Formats: sequence, structure tokens, C-alpha cells
Amino acid sequence: MASSPCGNTNFDSGLEIKTRSVEQTLIPLVSQITTLINHKDKPKKSERTLAAIHRVGQAVSVAVGRFVAVGEAIAAENQELKDEMSQACFEARRAGDAIAQLTDGGSAAPPSQTDARVTVFSDRTAMVKAARLLLSSVTKVLVLADRIVIKQIITSRNKVLVTLDHLERVITFQEFVQIFSQFGNEMVEFAHLTGDRQNDLKDEKKKARMAAARAVLEKCTMMLLTASKTCLRHPDCESARINKDAVFHRMRCALEQVIEIVTEARSCGDSKVLPVSIYNGIRDFKSRVECLRESLYSWSPQDMGCELDGLVERMEDFTDSPYTSHEQRQAILGLCQLARQEAQQLLQCWSEVQSAHAKQPPEDMEVAILKTCQILNDLRRELHKAAVSRASDQLRVQGEQLPLRALKAAGAEGNLEAAAEYSRTLTEQKEQLVETCQLLCHVSGTEPLEITCIHAEETFHVIGPQIISAAQTLALHPSSKIAKENLDVFCEAWESQLCDMALLVREINDVFEGKRGDKRPYLSLPRPGKHSANLKTPKPVKSDTEEQTSTVKLGLELRLLSSDVDSEIEKWDDQEHEIVRQSQGLASMAYNMYLFTRGEGLLKTTADFFHQAEVQSEEGLQLCSSLRTFAVQLVDEEKSTVLTEMERLVALCQQLQMGDKTYAQGKTATFQKVDTCIQATRGLMTVVLSLLPYCNKLHRKYKSERSSLGSPQDWRERQDSSVPVKEENALNGKNGPNGLGVRSLEQHMANINLLETN
Repeated sequence: MASSPCGNTNFDSGLEIKTRSVEQTLIPLVSQITTLINHKDKPKKSERTLAAIHRVGQAVSVAVGRFVAVGEAIAAENQELKDEMSQACFEARRAGDAIAQLTDGGSAAPPSQTDARVTVFSDRTAMVKAARLLLSSVTKVLVLADRIVIKQIITSRNKVLVTLDHLERVITFQEFVQIFSQFGNEMVEFAHLTGDRQNDLKDEKKKARMAAARAVLEKCTMMLLTASKTCLRHPDCESARINKDAVFHRMRCALEQVIEIVTEARSCGDSKVLPVSIYNGIRDFKSRVECLRESLYSWSPQDMGCELDGLVERMEDFTDSPYTSHEQRQAILGLCQLARQEAQQLLQCWSEVQSAHAKQPPEDMEVAILKTCQILNDLRRELHKAAVSRASDQLRVQGEQLPLRALKAAGAEGNLEAAAEYSRTLTEQKEQLVETCQLLCHVSGTEPLEITCIHAEETFHVIGPQIISAAQTLALHPSSKIAKENLDVFCEAWESQLCDMALLVREINDVFEGKRGDKRPYLSLPRPGKHSANLKTPKPVKSDTEEQTSTVKLGLELRLLSSDVDSEIEKWDDQEHEIVRQSQGLASMAYNMYLFTRGEGLLKTTADFFHQAEVQSEEGLQLCSSLRTFAVQLVDEEKSTVLTEMERLVALCQQLQMGDKTYAQGKTATFQKVDTCIQATRGLMTVVLSLLPYCNKLHRKYKSERSSLGSPQDWRERQDSSVPVKEENALNGKNGPNGLGVRSLEQHMANINLLETN
């Protein structure tokens, strides 16, 4: 099987493959054509070889014929692309026929007639030419078909904008309810189209920007509902009007940003250059220093000094901040001074080498290069530590939600002075969070994470004042239920962004430690073999606004719990312990459920979701079994605590199984079933989160005793008997007995795709 020959290659000038679905659709075709071109040039061909070549050529021709039929149907439905699509289809059909003719030497013709024909064996140049024409024309058809997807997104955005304008002008509740119902349906459609597009993009930077814009739209939809209702209920309230206008403006900006990403408009964020992060500055400077080993004259000493000065100057974002601790500030300044000293030593060696017109750096210059790079690594590590510890401290403080609670209480009491005082506190916290996001951007390590940091910074900057204006509205109308609901929604958006920030910090840590892995791509175009015109796509179940809100809230809780569980797992010394591995599997599946609530991830349908709920309950019961084994070594009080939590775990696993097996018919019943499963999973993860630190403490305690006093016989026997099982599961890529974690689920879906392709 040929490796992916598509990559970033363009088969025709002006054709650029920008989505994974187009790329993956081309791979089987490229593989078959490569087989035809790279046949072995033997003087004589066996009948078996001739027949095989003939079959491959005919298969290519038939596949191209079906493919062209779909392309022509698309051309008939889209007049603006008809000419281009028809021409591309004509060229593809012609190339397919040429390949069929060139491979016809494998048919059952007499040898004399076969030898007289022009075939792939006698005219290799013609085969290469036909293959190039076929790849170029098929790629063009796919790229043109991709424009239809873009057109659908633009059309959907336009519908949303029209309805948004109507919503902004309504003056009665009855009219608002009618239009908002239509708006909700249009936003669901837009979310599905843009979600598919986001997952299909090859460019990770664009994917991150799309995710940020879609997150804004998701939050703004609920804000728009409550802000508009509050404004209708209190039309003379200035703070309510300001709040509503801000939400509408932010939503329009996010809609425009999505279209700019999809259409690659020059006015979009791509023309907006990301600020140069310190991480990238250190990486580039270090790379140039190391290149001196290869070329002593590719860089001038003056440029090196200027670049280092600019890099140290950017450290002021850390050292000048009033929120940076004295110890961290001194550590950063000390490393900056050391970097200057080592760089000065390198410059001195470098100048001497250039004066002597040497071709290779001497030993003392090599030592200076190593020392300079080491100091830069230490500096990067210290900056990372400062940014991440600052973020962790602020997330811990924000977890108490003191200003938000105080604002809600002051608003409900109608206390304008108290509301103003707590607003100042929230403003200060907002400024701290904004600055922390800027520091995280400096150490994020990748462009997608930099974009996520900038999105978090903008979100805190915008939502902070919106919470304050919502609190002022409630303080002016303390008996208004709508104003209270409005404040609650904005506070929830703030809390949601804090959850996102916690995940962001973890991802930045993963990149720093080299742990980050690749995600399985999701393809929005049909897979090979699925191009028939009469193919029916199952209609997805859609929930109404209230159901969506409930599900999204539960999903956010799952995300936070799974992140907390992962953090506890990292504290275990024994990462191969059964409790650790099974808890990792449960956290991974809980995170998949969260992604499902956002319309993302591996779980594409409710059937996928319920299947994972069943697997998750089995994994939870396996964890119970491991806990029971673990409890054997414990004393009575410790054993009682573990077994009590284990019983809760069993009950929640049974609840998850019952929720999964409950018959549900219709949209409402299906989403109630989803909520039931998520609630059971939330309870399950809560128990796991409470067990992990306790079991870790006991595990360390008894491990220490075993190392000094010797292990009990039964413990040693269990450890010995578990080794082959662990190795077998590792070889099979499983998370444990009957487990279905992310890796095995990906493999399962890959097998399904392979069967469908064949």
C-alpha cells in the first residue's frame, strides 16, 4: 500500500488540497494508479500478471465513471460551477477510458493480437500522462465540490444574520419567542456545518481559530436569549440595553470570523499577525546559535546581540507584572543575566574565529554554543513554570467564585453600592486573568494554543464588563426573575471559560513535556465508495434550546471532572497500576461524552454515545474489581472506606447500564436518556476523583512497607499473575479487560471505514 502521496502536493497549478476529506478520497485512487505505473518490466508477462493489470485498470475506469456521474449531478444542481465541473468530469472520464484501454492487454485475446496492441507495457509514457490527467481532473472535481460545502456555510450564515437582525428589532415577547425559535434552528444547522468543516481542515491554525469562533457563538446564543428578554422586560434600563448590544455585536463578529476562515478572505485573522511569543523567540534564537556549527558566516555578531536584547526585553511581560512573585522575578532576571554573559563569551569566540578566517568552530566556541543553549533552555523552563503556576493559583482562587456570588447577592438585594464594590473586585480579577492569558501565550509552544490563549484573553476581557452590567440591571430591578436569569447565564459563561483555561494550561504542559498526541481526523466529504447519488444520510436528532442547555452544562462538568481525574492520575508513581489504567480509561470516555455534547469528537451519533455508556459501565465494574483486590491488603478502617466508595461505584455503574438500556423513542426521550447517562457518569467520575488520592496515599504507604519488610505472599502472587495480562493487553492496544478506551475505539472506527471503503 502506498503511503499518502497527496500530502500538500497539488496535482494541478492552482489546485490546493485544504481539507482532509479531499486528501483521503484521493489516496485509494493514487494507490491503484501507482500499482499500474510501477509494475515490473519483465520481457515476458504471465497470464496471471496480465489479468491482474487488466482488473486494476478496469476497476479504476469503473470507479471514475461512478465518480464522474456524481460530479455531473452536482454540476446540474449548481449553475455557477457547471462549466468548470463539466470540463473536469470530461477530462476525468477521458483519462479513465485511456487507462482502461492501456491495461486491456490483460484480456483473453490471442497472444499475437495482444502483442500488437499499445498497452501499459509498450507505452509507459502514455500511462503516466493518463494518470496525471486523471489525478488532476479528479482533484479539481473534489475541490469544486468542496466549494459547495463553503456555499452551504455562507448561505446558513446569511440566514442567521437576517434572523439576528429581526431579533434585535423585536418589541414584544410574543414576536421574540417566534423569531428566536427560528433562530435556534438556524444556529443548530450552522453549528453542524461549521463543526464538520472545523474537523476537516488540514491547517491546525485555521482549525483553532474556527474552534474559538464557534465557542463564542455557542456562549453568545444563551446570552442573547436572556439579554434580549431582560431588555424587553426593562426597556428603559440603560445597563440592560448596553448588555444586549454587546452580545449582538460579538455574535456578528464571530459569524464574520467563521466566514473569513472558510472563504480565506484576506481581511480575516490570517492578515492579523500573531504576536511573537517568547517561546518562539527562544526557539529561533537557539536554532541560529546551533547553526553556527555549520556556517560561521550565516549570521553577524551584531545581529545576534540585537536579537538577544529584543528577546530579553520581551521578558518584561513577566518581570514587570505586579502579580509575579519576587522569587520568580529574581530567577528570571538572573537567567537573563547569565544568558547575556554566555552570549557575550560566544560573541568573543566567534569574532576571533571570523578574524582567523576559520572554516569550522574550535572547541572553545563549541563549549560556548552549548552553554548558551543550556541557559536558554533553563530560561524557557523558568518562564513556563511562572506562567503555569500563576494560572493554577488564579484558577484555584476563581474556583471559590466569591465575587460572582457576592454580585448575585448584592443584585438580588438591590444594593447598588455593594454591587459597585464587588464589580471593582471582579474587574481586578479580570485584569489578572487577561494578563495571565498573555503570559500563557508566550509559553504555549504551538500556534493553535497561542490562538486559544488569545481567545481566552478576549473572552475574559469581554465577559467581565457584561457580568457587571447584568449585575447593575438586577440591582436596579431586584425582583426581576429575568434579570436574575440573565446574570446567572453570564456568570456561567465566565465559569465555562475558566474550565477552558484549566484545560488550556494542561495542554500547554503536555506540549512542554512532549506528551501531546495526534487526534484522529474527522472527514466531512463522503468516503471512497460512498458517492452514489441515492445515498441517504440519516437525519441527526436535534434538541431544542432548553435540552441543549442542560446537556451542555452537564458536559462542561464532565470535562472538568475528567481533567481533575487526569491530574490525580499524574500524581501516581506507578502509572501501570490497574486502578490508574482503568481510571484513565474512564476519564477518557467521560471526555468523549463532553465532546459529544459539543457535536465534536469520535462519538458522532446517539447510538455511538449509548454504546460507549455501556462500555464505560463495564470499565467501571472492572475498576470495582481492582479496588476489591487492592482492599485485601488494607487494615479494617482503610478497607471500610475503600469498600464503601466501591459500593457507590457499583451502584452508579448499574445506573449507567439501566440508563443505556432504557427504551427511548422520539427527540425528547432520546436527549433525556443522554442526560441520564451523563449524570450517572458525572457521579461515577466524582467517586473516582475521591478514591484516587486516597488509594495513592495507601499504595505509597504499603509499597514503602513492602520495600523495608517484604511483600505479603498474596500481594506478590497477584502482582506476578497480573504481568502477562498486562503485557497481552498492551500488545493488543487495549486499556484493560473488556475496556474500550479512545485508542481501541479509534481502531474500531478505522476498521469500519476500511470495510466501507472496500
